[in-house]
Amino acid sequence: MKISEFQKLIKNLYFEQDQIRGIKNTFIWLIEEFGELAHILKSQEIDKNEASEELADIFAWTTSLANLLDIDLEYALFKKYPNMCIKCKSNPCICWK
Repeated sequence: MKISEFQKLIKNLYFEQDQIRGIKNTFIWLIEEFGELAHILKSQEIDKNEASEELADIFAWTTSLANLLDIDLEYALFKKYPNMCIKCKSNPCICWK
């Protein structure tokens, strides 16, 4: 699935609810998901299934926020990361070398 397809799916599923919740409260939900992921990652043995679910939630809430802001995520991602490191212009990045 392309990012644009996922963004459309999330918009179709949740946009009405997201509008009612608003940008601020949608952002708060996103931050709560980061907290849940942090809790999983700080444990001695990371449960990859739980981490996977939280990462999916983070991406979904990020997408909801993009929809509320009328931002095309696929375009924004490619613009920011155009198949190369934006600092060293290499793929893979060689900044750390």
